[in-house]
Order: sequence, then structure tokens, then C-alpha cells
Amino acid sequence: MAKEQTDRTTLDLFANERRPGRPKTNPLSRDEQLRINKRNQLKRDKSNGLKRVELKLNNDAVDALNELADARNMSRSELIEEILMQQLAVLHGQERD
Repeated sequence: MAKEQTDRTTLDLFANERRPGRPKTNPLSRDEQLRINKRNQLKRDKSNGLKRVELKLNNDAVDALNELADARNMSRSELIEEILMQQLAVLHGQERD
């Protein structure tokens, strides 16, 4: 039986054939790469003195934060931190009174 280039039903004939596509540059699976990248990100954040806080907000609040952050040319995370620090300073000042 001759090997026909367009015939893909006989998989054993094409087992060693390289298929075109994006070359695999990393021996790890995508899942493993994501896990390693996340671990490295957490280490970077920790060394920069950052801690992760999860916050759930409704869509209106998120939209308002996004608009204000864009207007101030900063990230939403930076804006939330700035607002929290201002509010903490106000509350701390009230405690002294």
C-alpha cells in the first residue's frame, strides 16, 4: 500500500511526521507554566512588600473605579490603595480626637 500525503486515516504511517504549527519552546505544559508564573509573581509581590487582598464589588462600583483610574492615569489597584490610605488617615485622625 502506498503512502498518500493527503491520507490521514492511517495514523501509524504519519506518527513520526512533524505537523506544522507553533513550535514548542518550553518543555512544560501550559498549565505548569501558568503555575510557575503565578508563583514567581507572588514572590515578586512579596519582595516588593505587597500582599494580595480579594475584593468583590458590584459592576457600578467597578465601572466608577475604572473611569476614575483612567482619568487619573493610574491603575485601578493603585486608585483603590490611594482611597483606602486616605480613608485610613481620616479614621486614624478621628481616633485621636
